[in-house]
Amino acid sequence: MDLDDLQQSSNVEDRRGRGGGGGVALGGGLGIGGVILVVVFGLLTGQNPLQILSSVTGGGGSSVQSNNNSNQVPRNDPAKVEISRVLTSTELVWGKIFAASNRQYNQPVLVLYDGTTGTSGCGGAQSEVGPFYCPGDKKVYIDLSFFNQLSSTGGSNSFARAYVLAHEIGHHVQDELGILSQVNARRQQSDERTANALSVRIELQADCLAGVWANKANVTSSVQKSIKLSQTDIRQGLAAASSVGDDTLQREAGRRVVADSFTHGSSAQRQRWFTVGFQGGSVKSCDTFGTNQL
Repeated sequence: MDLDDLQQSSNVEDRRGRGGGGGVALGGGLGIGGVILVVVFGLLTGQNPLQILSSVTGGGGSSVQSNNNSNQVPRNDPAKVEISRVLTSTELVWGKIFAASNRQYNQPVLVLYDGTTGTSGCGGAQSEVGPFYCPGDKKVYIDLSFFNQLSSTGGSNSFARAYVLAHEIGHHVQDELGILSQVNARRQQSDERTANALSVRIELQADCLAGVWANKANVTSSVQKSIKLSQTDIRQGLAAASSVGDDTLQREAGRRVVADSFTHGSSAQRQRWFTVGFQGGSVKSCDTFGTNQL
């Protein structure tokens, strides 16, 4: 994936190197990358990843102590440059899409942190939770060490990292369109099975919106720069989508696959909806709530 034509986004808040420590409540939104990191964390610590997922997504009051003594962080390191350029691409793509419908796209802020940090509306951000979008402050939170963990498992590459951010930006797009608040309201009034099913549709739609971004980002014009995707990049994106399917995670945890417990969708579903967005190239193609064929 070639990002050289793109400038770094100005909507990046770099909190790295400010130190950490103290208890941070786990909760808020578990992002696409969060489930990967939870599995990796579970394997490293000998814990059951599904039990960790349950405690994290339950929004409960558990806390994690984090001692972060980092005080020197390169401010223009390659990882930050890459993710900042991907963010620029999402700004260009979604700004153009919203403008075509006479809407204004309010750009979110990407927060880079290490260890722990605070949010406005989603509790504390903890690196083990992975990347996530917080609708309370319109920010995406990423601890870049998450990508190092992915690299150690052989699952990290440039487009897979871009896909992770594009998925979280997809949640911001849902927020901008009013979809996120409507579905969250329905989930709060539903039983667990229905709430899980609604969560799956939200996550698959974010996968689809990531595909829409990939479609538009690959088109060069006098106004919009291209990120120059290759077929290899697309395969990497599909592989990333597959690796965070609920069925795959349950199997890796040694558990029986239970579809009613899915909150993000199966590997096949996540690949399918990314492909739908990439091939369709429009938000209309991402109506995961208007179909019985996920």
